[in-house]
Amino acid sequence: MDHVDHILIVDDDREIRELVSGYLQKNGLRTSVAADGRQMRSFLDSNSVDLIVLDVMMPGDDGLVLCRELRGGRHKAIPVLMLTARTDEMDRILGLEMGADDYLAKPFAARELLARIKAVLRRTRMLPPNLQISEAGQLLTFGDWRLDTVARHLLDKEGTAIALSGAEYRLLRVFIDHPQRVLNRDQLLSLTQGRDAELFDRSIDLLVSRLRQRLGDDAREPTYIKTVRSEGYVFSVPVEISEPRQ
Repeated sequence: MDHVDHILIVDDDREIRELVSGYLQKNGLRTSVAADGRQMRSFLDSNSVDLIVLDVMMPGDDGLVLCRELRGGRHKAIPVLMLTARTDEMDRILGLEMGADDYLAKPFAARELLARIKAVLRRTRMLPPNLQISEAGQLLTFGDWRLDTVARHLLDKEGTAIALSGAEYRLLRVFIDHPQRVLNRDQLLSLTQGRDAELFDRSIDLLVSRLRQRLGDDAREPTYIKTVRSEGYVFSVPVEISEPRQ
């Protein structure tokens, strides 16, 4: 039997939940709904989903808090598409910084939401099979560096912390989660920024350049992030998982 994508809609507005759910079902998707973070957590404890549509403005834990919680826990691989009544640029950036895969402002056309859901699902399935996402709460060691996945900063061999921007951390995390695998620019854009960010190939090149500077990598002869001509980039060193020092 063919797989039918299962979408969880988390929104405190019952009318929106019902309208979105009904439209997605008519277009061949399976749907479930939750009115808040508590219901979302309870549902995910015993069910698997392919994508979460998550409203930002909700009572209690808002969508930004819930998105960050999802990204830090065992459901971190589930794509998240955020909905908001706000149009403020900072809210959109915050959503992407928290790990959302896409962002859609209300009011929206149901057809656009469907198109974005399909695009996010397609992007998240672009990676080669059998890649394992490393666990949060660990120190990820590579070369002379360690990445603290809780504080989201680099530690050099002396233990000095090196701050990373949100975009730098996401890109480095993608490379670390997929070491010694060639990733093209489309894959890197999808995994680090989502559809609403600066979607042009050179933005990845600039971000790679910034990350190389953080790592002290020589752009002409890089140790960590190597350029594969006409294909993309590869994180060329092995990665080990270690427990944080007490």
